[in-house]
Amino acid sequence: MSCDETEEALVERAKEDPAAFGLLYQRYVKQIYNYVYYRTGNHHDAEDLTARTFYYALSNIGRYQSQGVPFSAWLYRIAHNQVANWHRDRSRRKMIALDELLSISQRKITPESLIEAKEERNDLLKAIRRLPPDRQQLLILKFTAGLSNTEIGQVMGRSEGAIKSLYHRTLLVLREELINRDEVGETG
Repeated sequence: MSCDETEEALVERAKEDPAAFGLLYQRYVKQIYNYVYYRTGNHHDAEDLTARTFYYALSNIGRYQSQGVPFSAWLYRIAHNQVANWHRDRSRRKMIALDELLSISQRKITPESLIEAKEERNDLLKAIRRLPPDRQQLLILKFTAGLSNTEIGQVMGRSEGAIKSLYHRTLLVLREELINRDEVGETG
């Protein structure tokens, strides 16, 4: 188990011997951690994603084939995918700072504000129901199912660009309708 052992030989041995994988881990953990930390900017998330990267690599080492690139390139590709998934998950979940959450919880909820919020929600639902079916489907997939534009495109049989455009136009139509409703409500 020499540290001078070639990477290829070590990888081949790691397919049978977990201790050999430990040597690969020692060689690359700092590099992978630094890459992940740079992409996340958070020490705890970088540690977690680095651990996930090496766990995935260990679990799949038997399927690894060199293909003329270093083992580290494979690790970086795994780390990249881990970070991409992490960013996607974070973008789907709205993060609220603790201070903001405390501020929200300390606001007084009045019966008037509850009635107003319910009326606004009902007006929005009515406006959505008046949209063409494809635009309704888009909004459901986006906000109820939490799908990305790419995933929505796959479901609807359209390109990601077409989905972005449809989404933008849909929001403009809804905004215009709600503004007109407010103006009619103020004068009527």
